[in-house]
Amino acid sequence: MTRRVHYSDRIVPPGETLSRVEPFLARFGITRVARHTGLDDIGIPVWCAYAPNSRSIVIAQGKGLTDLDAKVSTVMEALERAVAGEPFIQRVHGSSARLQATGCQVDRLSCLTAVHKPDLGPDDETEWVAGVNILSGEEIHIPFEAVVLDRTRDARYWMSSDGLASGNSAEEAVFHGVLERIERDAHVLWQVGGEADRYAGCVDPRGFEDHALNGLIDKIEASGLALRLFDITSDIAIPCFTAMLGPGELIAGSRHPGSDRDIRLVEVTGGSGAHPSPVRAAIRAVTEAVQSRLTYISGARDDISPATFSRSLPPLMRRAFDAVAAPPAALRGDGAAGFRAQDLTQLLQHVLDVLRNRGVASVIRVDLSDDTLPFSVVKVVIPELENPEGERARRFGTRALAKAMGF
Repeated sequence: MTRRVHYSDRIVPPGETLSRVEPFLARFGITRVARHTGLDDIGIPVWCAYAPNSRSIVIAQGKGLTDLDAKVSTVMEALERAVAGEPFIQRVHGSSARLQATGCQVDRLSCLTAVHKPDLGPDDETEWVAGVNILSGEEIHIPFEAVVLDRTRDARYWMSSDGLASGNSAEEAVFHGVLERIERDAHVLWQVGGEADRYAGCVDPRGFEDHALNGLIDKIEASGLALRLFDITSDIAIPCFTAMLGPGELIAGSRHPGSDRDIRLVEVTGGSGAHPSPVRAAIRAVTEAVQSRLTYISGARDDISPATFSRSLPPLMRRAFDAVAAPPAALRGDGAAGFRAQDLTQLLQHVLDVLRNRGVASVIRVDLSDDTLPFSVVKVVIPELENPEGERARRFGTRALAKAMGF
């Protein structure tokens, strides 16, 4: 029997979201929204939004099960980047020592210090913004440069869209921002593990017996491509998967004698996803891998160097396609450990409880958007979780170092 699990993590249908935000696209510098699906032969919807004067990347992308889903996805990503470039947020100038002397909690976020930049000292002055640690409800100040996404600045902090999220409400945005941080942490821990452990988690996506996911797999297989899905769920215990998509010839049984050509790195793309529902997490991973493939096919993203297109596929990535798929161990009822809550508030509370139970002390929410807008943009910072690859002074945190050393 095919399973269909519906989680209400969006408070209104995508069509209503689009009608709410479309009047604001020009205001935020978004000049065009385009369907990229037809540039590939898979047929899984991928859309792009263009913001020529963006303070970060010009091209935003979105994916989904339908064209409407993908269009809304790209529009919301473009809006969140535009807001994060010039956030509607009050700033306080001073040093952390001075703020603490007035009774304020402060986190200087040395984990996000940019490469070749010194850590912010207790007496160094900078601009601060007030966030809320949603695990405790307490206000905490963090550096503005760790929140803003304006790459025209020479900043002390690594600027990233990691943990940046938008939604029809602030709660919706926070939920997806927290999930992205959990996903990125899990992916880093997966990468630092040994090869045998890394590929032991290969799962059969058809084992979920989900109609939507099976439809994605049908399209991928019909286009002659190979897919490998790996369960990378960490000790945080929120289901997380990463997908790798590449030429069908990477599968051992599909290779012909003498046909071992030099496959380029861009021919294998990846995507990851986290969600209390394992099926939803897997769908996110697969659709993101398809979106990444179209990133290279279109050649439009302005954060990809030309050299990326000529690099050969590393042997370690090639060996991922030799992994043997097993039934998904994460398939337990409708979610992690049989979790069945379907309300957005319950979903968020469940995720926060899991983080708290794993000893995470700080989940910082900073609201970036104006209350008058029909959508919300937040930045979620979880200092104790690992961050994705980026130009930071510290590539890894304590969780990745402990994993790499076998602790």
